[in-house]
Amino acid sequence: MKELNYLNKYFYKYRTKFLLGLGFIILSKVFATVPAVIVRWAINYVTESYNRTSTEGIEKIFFQTDNFTYNIAMAGLAIIGLAILSGLFLYFQRQTIIGTSRLIEFDLKNEIYEHYQTLPLSFYRKNNTGDLLARVSEDVSNVRMYLGPAVMYILDLIVLFAVTVPIMFFANAKLTLYVLLPLPVLALSIFLIENLIVKKSLAIQKELSALSTYSQESFSGIRVTKSFVREDKISQGFAEASEVYKAKSLELARVNAFFFPVILALIGLSTIMVLYVGGNELIEGRLHYGNIPEFFLYINRLTWPVASLGWTTSLVQKAEASQGRINEFLKTKTDIISQKNFSKNLQGEVEFENVSLVYPDTGITALNGVSFKVKAGESLAIIGGTGSGKSSIANLMVRLYDSTHGSIKIDNVPIRDYDIQSLRAQCGYVPQDVFLFSDSIRNNIAFGSLFIGENQVIQAAKDADLYQNIIEFPEKFDTILGERGITLSGGQKQRLSIARAISRSPKILILDDCLSAVDTKTENTILNNLKKIMKDRTTIIISHRASSVKLADQIIVLENGEVAEKGNHESLMKLNGIYKTLYTKQLEEESKV
Repeated sequence: MKELNYLNKYFYKYRTKFLLGLGFIILSKVFATVPAVIVRWAINYVTESYNRTSTEGIEKIFFQTDNFTYNIAMAGLAIIGLAILSGLFLYFQRQTIIGTSRLIEFDLKNEIYEHYQTLPLSFYRKNNTGDLLARVSEDVSNVRMYLGPAVMYILDLIVLFAVTVPIMFFANAKLTLYVLLPLPVLALSIFLIENLIVKKSLAIQKELSALSTYSQESFSGIRVTKSFVREDKISQGFAEASEVYKAKSLELARVNAFFFPVILALIGLSTIMVLYVGGNELIEGRLHYGNIPEFFLYINRLTWPVASLGWTTSLVQKAEASQGRINEFLKTKTDIISQKNFSKNLQGEVEFENVSLVYPDTGITALNGVSFKVKAGESLAIIGGTGSGKSSIANLMVRLYDSTHGSIKIDNVPIRDYDIQSLRAQCGYVPQDVFLFSDSIRNNIAFGSLFIGENQVIQAAKDADLYQNIIEFPEKFDTILGERGITLSGGQKQRLSIARAISRSPKILILDDCLSAVDTKTENTILNNLKKIMKDRTTIIISHRASSVKLADQIIVLENGEVAEKGNHESLMKLNGIYKTLYTKQLEEESKV
């Protein structure tokens, strides 16, 4: 239960509801147990044929006259009334405790999700999306089963024994012992079978997950599958995965088929014991006729709660494992924190001083001793080959990562002193890997700002050279994009990402290779529009294409994470170095096209 101790704060938060639920359980069990006593009294009353000597003590409450029909009718009405009250409080019990577990599930999901938002990018690089979703959905659902059904059934069983067993001992101690004897065996049997069911179910879930993943990849890559005429191969793979899933499902079906016969056999054993032992006690005069059906009712009342104990134990075990997985992530803390929570309106001066970066999740050195300075309102272009460290600079500027060595300053203030939310809110970042939401074009453009008008959305689309494409759609700005923006072409996705960044009027604009999917003509149009946007705004243009960076005030060339060349377009061309070679080669390729 160590991992589940984390949930104690929720038990305390909703303690009133749990205590109320416990009260309903007590009332429900009292009203459910008393009818067995009334049945005993009524049968004794009938069998002793109006023998008033048998109606001693509390029985006079029900049998105050000699009218046989009236007395039996009153007993029947009492049983019906108590059953209704028991059912009513059972409803309140479930509504209170199960409902409270749903409230805690809601709180826990929100807590995990909010915690996810605080974790650094390195966390998401180490953990796959499926695992993140599983912990906030499947694992939380397992925990809820502990908070609701498991807690309710445990309390239910404790109260049931506390109410019923004393009455049974008072009626006949020997018969009570024989009734209780098979119950531990029943609980243990259910526990063992339930554990086996859980293992088989987990194996099936694993196979189902593999089958779903295979199907998703097949459908996502259907274009490649058809192009290479591999439909038969893909179908064969699906059939093999389905065969494994079928075998696991049949194994579970066999275990489930064994489940109820075991329960019924043990219940039958208790019934036989009551008949045999109770019959002997009745013959010897130590038991009344009414005690036999009374104990049958007790068996009925006790068997299923005890049987559920094995299932409940399995729920607790699953919840323990799931909460452990949840705690693992909740204990993960971000190392991207603000040292002083400094907040101000940025001017946009950026300075890197001997900055190095080693990615914590891979140990790869991305940057080594990089230094440059960009004055407020100026533009810097960063160019280099794949893996040279260009995108790492963008990651550092918006503090998705922190540098391993060196200093980064914005407006002469160390970047680690800024309030992270304030810093990022004044930066417009267009990542290399474009991500669009399954929402309207308007909402995707306006995503970067809380307060943005229609005119700003339209202007951002025009500046990104996307407006003409948008108005050609039937729904225009209300067009809903598919998953990850599948409705748009690669170039349109990049331009929409640019529009999203510039719509918030950032002080610092970071364009991370955001024109790689557009043609030269569109690139020139966007760059000409960016001239106006870049005015009085610090702009960092990251690209592997020299044509995208020639308009910048200064250019640095990265190679293997280090600054190989630095200057403007003219000075770098005179160096006859990496930049000129790259620029000339790209011009030749474009001229051939």
